[in-house]
Amino acid sequence: MFEWVNDPQFWVGLLQIIWIDIILSGDNAVVIALACRKLPPQQQRIAILAGTAGAIGLRVSMAAVVTLLLEVSFLKLIGSVLLFWIAIKLLAPQDEGDGDGANVNGLWPAIRTIIIADFVMSLDNVIGIAAAAKGSVLLLALGLLISIPLIVFSSTLILKLMGRYPWIIVLGGALLGYIAGEMAVTDRAVSDWVATNAPLLGTAVPIAGIAIVVLVGKLLARRAVRPAAPIDLATDSKHPPAGH
Repeated sequence: MFEWVNDPQFWVGLLQIIWIDIILSGDNAVVIALACRKLPPQQQRIAILAGTAGAIGLRVSMAAVVTLLLEVSFLKLIGSVLLFWIAIKLLAPQDEGDGDGANVNGLWPAIRTIIIADFVMSLDNVIGIAAAAKGSVLLLALGLLISIPLIVFSSTLILKLMGRYPWIIVLGGALLGYIAGEMAVTDRAVSDWVATNAPLLGTAVPIAGIAIVVLVGKLLARRAVRPAAPIDLATDSKHPPAGH
């Protein structure tokens, strides 16, 4: 029953999966930190844990059908568009709550954003883990479980850094834009054409993704800034109209 304990290949596969998790969990941590940055501290912890748990549940489902997903054309293109939308939304300014620091977008929208973005970005992660597991259900399960503390720890750290250094928020959005562009040019429907006819697009599109997300995010931020309305002294309660 526990033959795997003495199986060197099992432990080699496990080490490979841990390494894959360390390398590929960074982008997931960034989107979690961006989604949670406006929540109060208590809700941040809930959103990180609940969002990560939901995302891991989706990864398990994805791993079960990963071979099928690899054969689906336009899947990454659709995911790329969705990730662009998420990245721009996360960079756009968000309204503050009334005094208690709560975000008007709320806890559950933040969790939903985490799960959707993680689902979109995790295909390569799941493929890498599935390949390293070599058909072992135990290794696959361990790999997915190991990714939970890695994502929770790294997203918490990034969240703290964002509070001190706001420019990290822009870098996070830029990273998501790069990933979205990279997903678009590696989709099964266009990857062969790009490699044969326009290999420079493999570099140009991800860079364009950075520009699109940052520029649109800045534009939305600029449009969100509204000058304070002038005070009409004739109707101000502290300055009643003459004759009263």
